Amino acid sequence: MTEIETKTERLTKMLTDEKFGGVLLNAQHNFAWLSGKSNAINLSIENGACFLFVRRDGKKFILANNIEMTRVLTEEISAADFEPIEFAWQTEKASGDFIFETAKTLSNETGEIVSDLSITPKIRAIEGKIAPLRISLVMAEIERYRSLGKDAGTAIGKVFERIETGETEIEIARKVKDTLAAFDIQSVVTLVGADERIEKFRHPIPTVNVWKKVLLIAVCARRGGLIANLSRIACVGEIPSSLKCKTESVAKVFARMISATTIGKSGAEIYKTTAEAYTEEGFESEIDKHHQGGATGYKTRDWVAHPACADTVFPNQAFAWNPTITGTKAEETIIGTEILTTSPDFPMISVEIEGIEYRSPDILKL
Repeated sequence: MTEIETKTERLTKMLTDEKFGGVLLNAQHNFAWLSGKSNAINLSIENGACFLFVRRDGKKFILANNIEMTRVLTEEISAADFEPIEFAWQTEKASGDFIFETAKTLSNETGEIVSDLSITPKIRAIEGKIAPLRISLVMAEIERYRSLGKDAGTAIGKVFERIETGETEIEIARKVKDTLAAFDIQSVVTLVGADERIEKFRHPIPTVNVWKKVLLIAVCARRGGLIANLSRIACVGEIPSSLKCKTESVAKVFARMISATTIGKSGAEIYKTTAEAYTEEGFESEIDKHHQGGATGYKTRDWVAHPACADTVFPNQAFAWNPTITGTKAEETIIGTEILTTSPDFPMISVEIEGIEYRSPDILKL
């Protein structure tokens, strides 16, 4: 069974269980999940430029206006997988209900036509029922994720070879994006914090602040819809002892989080383990200053661990944990205990738990 067939089977089971006639997929992350391709043009919105429509009987369609269809069929979607339904762009713009009405004409099933996004008041959005279908990655996705993680980790490692003290965070962010772009990767989140801003802000949006000694780079790197999340810190000259100690403590928290990420474990249970790890390291209050990460894949986070989180760990599910202690951080993307986003030649901290070694990035000395 192909990847698209496997995912279509998941969708049709959901449609059957819920007695829906069919589902429209327009969100960029869902389009990428089902097709392995992209409907993204405008990255400032969640909607993509065309739709996939899956009927309860498994019949699949690609709905696109005449501006997009030729390119989509040439560069993205195969007509053998999704039957093309083309229409004039003027017709689409003339009515907000056009896509919904078109899907209705394509459906030979009884039951409601639904969508992942709210595209018209006439259609119900069911993202909450689609999201669980994305959780367990198929082997082809895992291989693409490994490739993405390797390239993203390599790219961020290379950034530290291209930057110099005296540059602004904005200038460094541009080099981050350019370096990732050379690997055909988009940085959908780019954080750069220099010196005192690392301690002040957990999410340092790049500014004109000039880098002098310590630098944090954090990215959410997307290719083929999948997103790899990672953070790296470098220091010019001698690394302050307090930064070393905090980073070693973060590594221990990070290791405990990976160790706790076992099939069936809830986000609340992982959060509890994380809180205990912070306390054992003498940083009990740090967990209150930032979220600790959670499930990832086609969104930067599908859910975040918190004290009441009922979401659970599934087989072949990706996670991005990001424990922080003021001034430092560990963040990688993992599947099981496998870290996907390692950076070659970057120093690592090893922590052993019950005979298993867990590694997280150390501070790079420049």
